[in-house]
Amino acid sequence: MGERDKTIDQLLQAREAFDRRDWALAFDSLRNASDLGPQDTLTMATAAYLLGDADEAIRTLQAGYQDRIKSGDALGAVRFACWLDLVLTSRGEKAVAGGWIARAHRLLESEPEDIVERGYVLVDEFFEHVGRGDVARAEETAARMVRIGRRFAAADLIAQGLNCQGRAMIYSGRVPEGLALLDEAMIGISTGEVSPIIAGHVYCSMVEACQELSDFSRAASWTIALTRWCDAQPGLVPFTGQCSLHRGQIMRMRGAYDEALGEFALAQRRYQIEGTVAPAAKALTEQGDVLRILGKLDEAETAYRRSAELGYEPQPGLMLAWLARGRTAAAISAVRRLMAETRGPVHRSWLLPAAVEVMIAARLPEEARQYSDELSGIASAFASPALRAIAAYAAATVELASSETENALGHARESHRFWSEVGSPYEAARARVLIARALRELDDEDSAAAELGAARRTFVELGATPAAEQVDRLLRRALPGGLTGREVEVLRLVAEGKSNPDIARVLVLSPKTVERHVSNIFTKLDVSSRTAAAAYAHEHGLS
Repeated sequence: MGERDKTIDQLLQAREAFDRRDWALAFDSLRNASDLGPQDTLTMATAAYLLGDADEAIRTLQAGYQDRIKSGDALGAVRFACWLDLVLTSRGEKAVAGGWIARAHRLLESEPEDIVERGYVLVDEFFEHVGRGDVARAEETAARMVRIGRRFAAADLIAQGLNCQGRAMIYSGRVPEGLALLDEAMIGISTGEVSPIIAGHVYCSMVEACQELSDFSRAASWTIALTRWCDAQPGLVPFTGQCSLHRGQIMRMRGAYDEALGEFALAQRRYQIEGTVAPAAKALTEQGDVLRILGKLDEAETAYRRSAELGYEPQPGLMLAWLARGRTAAAISAVRRLMAETRGPVHRSWLLPAAVEVMIAARLPEEARQYSDELSGIASAFASPALRAIAAYAAATVELASSETENALGHARESHRFWSEVGSPYEAARARVLIARALRELDDEDSAAAELGAARRTFVELGATPAAEQVDRLLRRALPGGLTGREVEVLRLVAEGKSNPDIARVLVLSPKTVERHVSNIFTKLDVSSRTAAAAYAHEHGLS
């Protein structure tokens, strides 16, 4: 067999291996071949990248670029420059990536306007707009990518453009429209039209968008699809870390905490193998959130700290860990800083629930109500059952703190219903605790005890020790005279000699609400004066 015949056989073998996703065989066959054309050079670089050898992929792409320059093929060189931009950006080497995209722009200066390559350089422009927070221009740029892609039947560009346009729409609050475009981008992947690197990025973007929207059912479905896609490719390294991360997120939602921690650890190892350490920070934050729920605050804060060292904002989990340690002032400062910095409904929806919790703990109900109202508006616009559950829980917490007990009970029941439908036992049990607290305030102690008992069983089964201990404290609390928790707070202030207006200011209640509480206290204790009520408080250790 002559050298030329041998090369042809190697190329055929490589192409067949690539088509069946055998990246190792495809790469080896191409590496041993000679005189590769631009498409085979790109195939070799793609195989190297998918095997986790990004350095080899970059070297191969650089060689392809130089070969196109020597051949006078400026547009072919632009293609290689754009691929280099994508690979280097995914590794976090944005400055070097920017140099390659600048070369692409320079090569296009003397080329016609109506060419597909002008669509590929728009990908970098899109992310520049996103980085500056200019979502409107980012969406406009993505729409141009789609138009150019469709004009030239470029499947990769269409998928990238639809994905980018969809994410921009979501960030601007147009969630249904954005998700529809993401679904459309997935069509090209399901039919095999899109190249594997672009397919992987779009898959991961889809799941990430669902997680950001708290659309956990949709996230679970796409995570299963992503897992199957990864498993069908022997030796695949990129995207497997993100796949583990998303599996862990779904397991955490289902209350499978040990399995979730295992997936987050696996995600970190896979990111390290891939050479993209920065994304491991997200897995560390997720790990910290689970450890916090389990009551392992030292380990949780270590995970959050490591995440911050890698450049990721480990909030809102870290502020909730501070709150659990009694560091309320630090948590308040974090809330106010983050809410001032954060724009866009998607990112704010992740911070607002914790902001409500912190402000309630700090006895700042008006701020908590502002955050809760904003969260309810976002949840209504997004139409996500889980986000509606989160918003209802926040509203119940605010109403309970304001002694609007019947309203609180309605919101808490709504939260429990949504969480039960979503299949999140921990969050559903938390909602039951709120139901119990509201029932207790309404003097329905037996029903409250039943709700607390059910919630405690769930927390114990999940290993959520802090939540179980909170329920134990509520179950042990047998208040004298049939008083509710709020009535005890009012009675303590009466015993301190405070007037009704003073009590209203301290507890941030309306004077009318305080009058009602004082009247109920007098009735339950069978006393007719504030002096007698204060004496009762002293006798029973309530003052």
